[in-house]
Amino acid sequence: MIGLGSGAQMIQAATLVGVVLLEAVVLYLGYGALSNVVGEPLVERIRTL
Repeated sequence: MIGLGSGAQMIQAATLVGVVLLEAVVLYLGYGALSNVVGEPLVERIRTL
C-alpha cells in the first residue's frame, strides 16, 4: 500500500502539480493567441514572396 507522507509534503506536492498545470494552460492560451495574431499575416507574407 502507498504510505502517506506528512501533511506538509502532500500540500507541497499538490501545489507543485497545480502550478505546473496552470503554467501549461497559460502557455497553451498564450501560444494560441500569438498564432492567431501573427500566423495569418505571416502566411500571407510568405505566399507573396
